[in-house]
Amino acid sequence: MEHMPDDVRDRLQTDRPHSARVWNYLLGGKDNYPVDSQVGDVILTKFPEFAAVARLQRRFLARAVRFLAGEAGIRQFLDIGTGLPTADNTHELAQRIAPESRIVYVDNDPLVLTHAQALLTSSPEGACAYIDADVRDPEHILAEASHTLDLSRPVALTMLGIMGQVADADRPADLVSALLAGLPSGSYLALSDGTDTNEALNTAVEIYNGQSANTYHLRSPREIASYFEGLDLVEPGVVPTGAWRPDPGQTAQTMAEVAVCGVARKP
Repeated sequence: MEHMPDDVRDRLQTDRPHSARVWNYLLGGKDNYPVDSQVGDVILTKFPEFAAVARLQRRFLARAVRFLAGEAGIRQFLDIGTGLPTADNTHELAQRIAPESRIVYVDNDPLVLTHAQALLTSSPEGACAYIDADVRDPEHILAEASHTLDLSRPVALTMLGIMGQVADADRPADLVSALLAGLPSGSYLALSDGTDTNEALNTAVEIYNGQSANTYHLRSPREIASYFEGLDLVEPGVVPTGAWRPDPGQTAQTMAEVAVCGVARKP
């Protein structure tokens, strides 16, 4: 973490927790600061299952990308809200199935930016790129992504945990629609987010929001399902994260009912 441009260092705000770093801590990573681990521990005190939920979210990403690259035959991915690198990043999952896959990562966290090189290790046949951008600027994201992706061909848009970081005033559903509007028929949306259905989680998030440089907004399962309006949902629809196509030999894990997810195709 020591070798980074001054402007990125200034954006880090190491005196306040940041979502990507707290998430990294909850996943057992080391790319975080004491303020992040401290608030992470407070969250775990109020909602001990949070770390397990974080891992379930990553497992949904893996299952969704395997479906998209495999059964759906998608070869282009736009991953918004990338977070810090961990095991089985989107490009690794997709290129394991189809080495020619092209992936664009999007995030605006400065520490994620310093780790971009770790993400840009594409297979020789494919490509990876990284965009330092905010989900609230879909036009900019699509314009930059078009340098790596062919937006006349189907793209899988993956948005895991990112819309919860958008306040209601910024109209999150409209942002999802704007991104999908720039993608052709046959594209897919894979999205998951935290729900407001668990009081312990609600309390933990309130504590996080009171200390963090950014806030998280839990929403009802119905609100999250509305992001998929106008799309053709893949079975089993919008469901608790652990219940979306569990791997063979695994059962749906009900603890994931604090988050829901879905995958859908643009007609």
